[in-house]
Amino acid sequence: MAEKVIKTNDDDDDKTKDKEIIKIYNEFDQMGLSDELIRGIYGYGFEKPSPIQQKAIVPVINKRDITAQSNSGTGKTGAFVIGTCAKINQNKKTVQAVILAPTRELGEQIYNVVKRISHYTKITSMLLIGGTSVRNNIKDLQSNPHIVVGTPGRCYDMLKRIALKTNDVHTFILDEADEMLSKGFKEQIYEIFQYIPNNCNVGLFSATLPDECLEITNKFMNNPVQILVKRENVTLEGIKQFFIPIEKEPWKLTTLCDLYSKLTISQSIVYCNSKRKADYLKEQLLSKDFTVACLHADLKQNERREIMERFRSGDSRVLIATDIIARGIDVQQVSIVINYDIPKTPENFTHRVGRSGRYGRKGIAIHFVTYNDVATLKEIEAYYKIEIEEMPEDIEQFIN
Repeated sequence: MAEKVIKTNDDDDDKTKDKEIIKIYNEFDQMGLSDELIRGIYGYGFEKPSPIQQKAIVPVINKRDITAQSNSGTGKTGAFVIGTCAKINQNKKTVQAVILAPTRELGEQIYNVVKRISHYTKITSMLLIGGTSVRNNIKDLQSNPHIVVGTPGRCYDMLKRIALKTNDVHTFILDEADEMLSKGFKEQIYEIFQYIPNNCNVGLFSATLPDECLEITNKFMNNPVQILVKRENVTLEGIKQFFIPIEKEPWKLTTLCDLYSKLTISQSIVYCNSKRKADYLKEQLLSKDFTVACLHADLKQNERREIMERFRSGDSRVLIATDIIARGIDVQQVSIVINYDIPKTPENFTHRVGRSGRYGRKGIAIHFVTYNDVATLKEIEAYYKIEIEEMPEDIEQFIN
């Protein structure tokens, strides 16, 4: 049987022979959701479904496998959380859904969305991530929460210990699916799938889904609905992008300090390609009396959580980070993303830039480009069919 593909406005030139027209739901009230869930959705702050929510929520509810790609900041998390919550049998005290994320920070964020959207229901949920007590995890799983949100490592550990029981799991979601199916996670995800019932519905969500990732999905998905944005449309509308040519690597620091001295910025994220570079930049900026925080994988979980909470609350205005928070992290006050280092892959480029301009807000991305980075930036421009201009003198007009 040919694979059925949901047609969206973004893929009219798709060559798939067997096409399935999706129904668009312009209001949450049209989706057959319970009053309690609707109340939680409105309480969270969603007034109308975003385009990805209009297309993806009902297929999840209707027990379809789904592959969904949509720009960063367009409400993908809300789409799979609402769809998943709508399928939960609240009278049955068993684990019915597992949602996996590649990082602890993203896992915590998804868990908080689940808690808030399901607030007025009887749905119970639990977070399973590294850096927390294994003993407490085992104890908490004995209460059989309806939804488990976690990272692959800790969830796999709980599966092997037979603490996480998946007999009644009907929904399995991979957020940032391209990262989850990359070399770093792929084998572990395959192992986890051995514990998931064959009739379980699978959902893959990400801003970027390369062809090789889609090919892998054929191994564990059944006739999936596909909502795919054409690559050239993954340009992050509303986010202006500029580059600054920098002759030598050591001059980046001076350029960054000059940038902050000239601009009034609410909050910003500065991305580095390595933990060592991030720590170095933090030390240099602190020595120049900047108020900054730094986040990377070597920090303990409680440190990472505290740093993110301070940044979300606005206590720290500049966050230096590696790609650990390039994906999915939602801090709505972020107006500028600075690529101190050009990312190594086109996918991470999109995810980093997408940290600004969340949910249609305006944002700016500035890329520091040395001579050695020119070829990489050109490859990224070609990949997304975009052209990034040199930063103008009057950059303030794009921020204020």
